[in-house]
Amino acid sequence: MAVRIRLKRMGRTHRPFYRVCAMDARSPRDGKAIEELGFYDPMVRETDARAVLNAERIDYWIGVGAQPSEKVRVLIKKYGTQGTHLQAQQLAFERMKIKPQAPPPVKIEIPKPEPVAVAESTAAESSNDGESASE
Repeated sequence: MAVRIRLKRMGRTHRPFYRVCAMDARSPRDGKAIEELGFYDPMVRETDARAVLNAERIDYWIGVGAQPSEKVRVLIKKYGTQGTHLQAQQLAFERMKIKPQAPPPVKIEIPKPEPVAVAESTAAESSNDGESASE
């Protein structure tokens, strides 16, 4: 499975909000994500406070072969582990008086279907049908 780190659009009309996600390359843009790695809000006035990334998890995904999209590559270069704008980002958060937190990683588990006891009920029905047919 080819994994891409890309933006998943959220929000409403004329008010975009993006989540940075690790996704299967074949999935649709707003489809199911493997893991959410941060967010990007282009509507924030402070330019350096727009992106909050979980750099540790991004480094992990890149280490196992995930390819970032062009926009995410720029965000990682600026705000990743060795980012060029990290000090400016911290100053922007202080000016805005907020404490940034990347969302906790979300792992989606697919529930396994429970086995259904179909054999017992069909056997009982077929024996009842056989008795009525012979009469």
